[in-house]
Amino acid sequence: MHPEQKLQELGLSLPPPPSPAANYVTAVRTGNLVYLAGHGPRRPDGTYITGKVGRDLTPAQAYDAARQVGLNLLASLKACIGDLGKVKRVVKVLGMVNADPSFTEHPRVINGCSDLFVAVFGEKGRHARSAVGMGSLPFNIPVEIEAIVEVEE
Repeated sequence: MHPEQKLQELGLSLPPPPSPAANYVTAVRTGNLVYLAGHGPRRPDGTYITGKVGRDLTPAQAYDAARQVGLNLLASLKACIGDLGKVKRVVKVLGMVNADPSFTEHPRVINGCSDLFVAVFGEKGRHARSAVGMGSLPFNIPVEIEAIVEVEE
């Protein structure tokens, strides 16, 4: 099934691709790799989900925020390559969690994005991953995620 059909089947739609928050671009393609810059949990209305995980947000709420980040990453990827059907493999994901120092469930949070990628791309969505805690993130967002994706020529 085409990835965009799969999104519809899941009851999801891609938000408008986010604009960079500073002096960078959201996606860079070099050869058959697309490097996606760190994205935050921006809602379709342009506002951000905010808060520190383990203090202001539960792991379940942070999981949902990471899923929203995944949708934003897919929106930027589609803007870069034109068709999500060109994805050959999600190669690597780096998830950063704005967490209370006592919080230790970072992988559970980033699964919000990872689970989305697998649901949309199947085996092509399985990836290497790091999930790490941070003392803070821009705009007090709870999660920031970047990815590397291999695409068909």
